[in-house]
Amino acid sequence: MSAMTHDRLRFLFLNLGHAYAHLFMLLYATVVLVLEAQSGLDYGALLLPSTAGFVAFAAGTLPAGWLGDRCSKQGLLAVMFLGLGAASLLTALAGETWQIATGLAAIGLFAAIYHPIGIAMVAEDADRVGRALGVNGVWGNMGVAAAPLIAGSLGTVWGWRAVFAVPGAVALVTGLAFLLVLRHAPKRRVRPTPPPARPVSPALIRRVFIFIPIASLFGGVIFSVLSVALPKILAEALAGGAAENAAENAAEISSGALLSAGTLAAAIFAIAAFAQIVTGRGVDRWSPRGLMLILAGGQVLLFALLAQVAGWPVLLLGLLVMPLVFGEIPVHDALVAQYGAPQWRARIYGLKYVLSLGVSSAAVPLIAWLHLAGAPGGNGFVVVYWALAGAAAVVAAASLLLPGRRELLAQTGAEMVPAESAA
Repeated sequence: MSAMTHDRLRFLFLNLGHAYAHLFMLLYATVVLVLEAQSGLDYGALLLPSTAGFVAFAAGTLPAGWLGDRCSKQGLLAVMFLGLGAASLLTALAGETWQIATGLAAIGLFAAIYHPIGIAMVAEDADRVGRALGVNGVWGNMGVAAAPLIAGSLGTVWGWRAVFAVPGAVALVTGLAFLLVLRHAPKRRVRPTPPPARPVSPALIRRVFIFIPIASLFGGVIFSVLSVALPKILAEALAGGAAENAAENAAEISSGALLSAGTLAAAIFAIAAFAQIVTGRGVDRWSPRGLMLILAGGQVLLFALLAQVAGWPVLLLGLLVMPLVFGEIPVHDALVAQYGAPQWRARIYGLKYVLSLGVSSAAVPLIAWLHLAGAPGGNGFVVVYWALAGAAAVVAAASLLLPGRRELLAQTGAEMVPAESAA
């Protein structure tokens, strides 16, 4: 196998790994709609077992990064594929709630390997790091998009167990194929160390690194809540959105609205994924302050509108808000790359992922509680929308800390670069 062929295959598996990490984490978000229709139990109560998976997803990130500095990153990626497959098959065999929670926790633990390991591998391999990370990010969001479609299709045709059994088998095959690629890998070339960067204002760097944790926390809440709840949001919209007709809604979901909601959620996620390419290019052309104010401010407006409507208008507003949510991701990552010192950058990314993934463990109980609080008003998600509007408002306010175009030009007169002393 030539070095070029191996590099392409390796990048393909890195992209698949990113897609799988998000795909497997979100399968249960659509499965719960099947269980709701079959059991008649409350959506929020049925969703709670997935908390174990999101807790493990966040908690496993730092240990995985620690192992990545001491073990083979390629070997850990293979473990991720094989572990996801085994854990998913285990979940498919579950018969009790605690068994489902255990299986989901195992899925979260293996999925946690990807971000500290896979993203580092992409950055190490790429000659054009920004472009490679952008492509890799689209694959990750395609995993988000595929989850409701795959779960809705398999769950409707073969039942909820197939939702975990079929992807689990595919993950095992993927892991074995990756091991085969590693077995025939040529000797890797050593990439030259980039030249040192020109420093910028320490005060500006401090402001940027005040913004990043705030945006990671509150932006992570928005991303996690919508990633988990969008299939249910669309199912309620298709069924009329009225919580007082819960029994009728469950019947509609079981007879076809589930598949429709999963398909629509997948389409919205897929379209929104490509917003990362647009905003990634926008980072090079516009000031981060202006770009973030547009993205976060637009979310505030759209979430407020979502709290006022029901039925089909929810689909249109969902299609508008998701690109704004996904579009924030490359802006945050570009700020870390631009203002973070090279010797600290990996650790900054690691902490950023802990923050953004950590809040995903709180997303499930937050959805369950807020959905229950909103149910008496006839729209189970109305309180959720107002909460998300508040989170987006916090991100928009924090964006004022970022430099505007005039400040960038006054600071350097050219492109901004990180200070060697920045932490």
